[in-house]
Amino acid sequence: MKQIAIIGPTASGKSDLALELAQQTNAYILSLDSLSIYKEIDIASAKPSRQDLKKIKHFGIDEIYPNDTFNAYTFAKIYQQALNQAKILDKNLIIVGGSSFYLSSMLNGLSPLPTITKQVQQDVDKMLLHVNDCYELLQHIDPKYMQNIKPNDKYRIQKMLLIYKASSYTPSQWFSMHPPHPVIKELPIYNIAVQKDDLIQRIHDRTNMMITKGLIDEVAALEQKYFRSYGSMKAIGIIETLQYLDGLLTKEQLAQEINLHTRQLAKRQQVFNKTQFKNSVTASLKQLRQLLFTKD
Repeated sequence: MKQIAIIGPTASGKSDLALELAQQTNAYILSLDSLSIYKEIDIASAKPSRQDLKKIKHFGIDEIYPNDTFNAYTFAKIYQQALNQAKILDKNLIIVGGSSFYLSSMLNGLSPLPTITKQVQQDVDKMLLHVNDCYELLQHIDPKYMQNIKPNDKYRIQKMLLIYKASSYTPSQWFSMHPPHPVIKELPIYNIAVQKDDLIQRIHDRTNMMITKGLIDEVAALEQKYFRSYGSMKAIGIIETLQYLDGLLTKEQLAQEINLHTRQLAKRQQVFNKTQFKNSVTASLKQLRQLLFTKD
C-alpha cells in the first residue's frame, strides 16, 4: 500500500489530477479541503461532481453539516479511517487538497486531546459569546502559551478553553504531559506550481462556473437553513454572495470580489506550501502528471 499527497493553490487542477491518478493506480482519495468537508456546500466548495465521486471512493467530502465544527484532529481521524480501509482492501491512498495546514499538522504531530463531554462543549460555547473575556482568562492562567495567540483567534482560544475545562490543566501543562506525535511519518508530496497569469485565468473561469451553476441559490438556501454565524458561512464564495443578497454588490462585483479573495488565498497557500513542505517535489501540472504516471 502506497500513499502520496498532491498539494497546490486553489484552482490549480489538484482534484482532476488526483482523480485521474487514482483511476490508474487503484487508489482512494482523501480530500483535505476546509469547505468540501461540509454536506450541502457543493458549488461554493467546487466539490468533485457526483459522477466523479462515484468513480473513486473519496474521504473527507460530505463528512459534516455546515453548523458543525472541525479541526486538524477531525482530518486526522478521517485520515486513519481512509488508511485502514485502503490497507484492508489493498488500495493506495492519494491525499489532495488546498487546506495543507491540516497535512502539515499530521506530519509535524498532534497531541491527544482530553475527552470533551457535551457539557464541557456547551459551557465553552457559552463562554465564547464573550471572546475577549475568554482571552483574558487564558492570558491569566497561561500567559507564556498565550503570547503567540491573538485576541481574535477564536479557533485557538476555543481549543485552549476546551483543554482547560476538560482536564483542569493549563494548555502548557497539558501539552507538556502529552507531546505531539506525527500521524503520518513519511509521505511523498507533490506541489503544483502555477504561473500567475494561468492561475488568475483558472480562478476567473472557476468563479464564473460557480455562479452559472447556481452559487447564489445555494448560498441563499444555506443562509435560510443555517443563518450566518457558523464558520462555514464565512468562506470565500459564500460571504461575498451574502453581500450580494444584501444588495451590497452587483452580480459583476460579486464575481470580482470572489476572484480577488480567491487570488489572495492562492497566494497565501503558495507561500505556506513553499515554507512548510521543503522536501516536496514542485513542478507544473503537466510535469507532475508526466512524473506521476511514469512512476512504478
